[in-house]
Amino acid sequence: MIRRLTAALAAPLLVLLLSPPAQARAAESYVALGDSAAAGPLIPNQVLPDLGCLRSDRNYPRLTAQAIGAASFRDVTCSGAKTRDMYERQNTELGSVPPQLDALRPDTTLVTVHIGANDVGLTGFIEDCLNLLPPPVGDACNDDYRTPDGQDSWRVKTDALRPTLVRLAGDIRARSPQARIFMVGYATYARPDGCYPRVPIIRQDANYIRATLQYFNQMLAEQAAAAGIGFIDLQTPSVGHDPCASSGTRWIEPYVPSSPAAPFHPNALGMRNFATIVTSAVNSAR
Repeated sequence: MIRRLTAALAAPLLVLLLSPPAQARAAESYVALGDSAAAGPLIPNQVLPDLGCLRSDRNYPRLTAQAIGAASFRDVTCSGAKTRDMYERQNTELGSVPPQLDALRPDTTLVTVHIGANDVGLTGFIEDCLNLLPPPVGDACNDDYRTPDGQDSWRVKTDALRPTLVRLAGDIRARSPQARIFMVGYATYARPDGCYPRVPIIRQDANYIRATLQYFNQMLAEQAAAAGIGFIDLQTPSVGHDPCASSGTRWIEPYVPSSPAAPFHPNALGMRNFATIVTSAVNSAR
């Protein structure tokens, strides 16, 4: 009787041991698209091919790929990229690179896309707000960004980008119908009132940059929702890690970086934290 009971219990146990877990998921085939906020310019080590893209081997896409155990990974992020460079060859200082969407395959299962800031010129905008002399000698840069009819030119540019992003999401889905797609937002580049003169952006301009980026990230989240794809917020978790923060705490470098990174771009610490955030979002959405 005991032998028969043992055999009866052993049979289903053997089936459980030999059967794969019901919730097991095949390793991801991951493609990362985007601009310098994802590429990691000047963070060691800058990698080939496409050296003109200033792409780091410690950027958040690569760290995310390692964290999720991706079966395949293609990182085509490139500094200076605009949405048009998803479709066309992009010219860099060291030659042109293929359209980023060419990296997508029918069997791609995961895509992150971090794009849009260069379309509206946000990097140049932050550079324009460098102010070595406070008022009344130096004037606020936010006064320069009004259209003739009194509108905020950055919001006009941001709103004009909306349909482009929805179309881009649809084109990614058409090339990779199995993929989960995530649009990634931009980090915090200015804290309330700034920290002049440590970062030489006066109070009015720091608040203007902050409001402009908040509006831009809100637009990205809204267009991701409209396109039916995911959105990953980097702005909220990066509060307190902006260029005003101390070295070792900040994720975004100031005009004069203290660690290897481009000015007003993520450093290695920022990329590690962004990878943690992106990995968590990707895993939670499974």
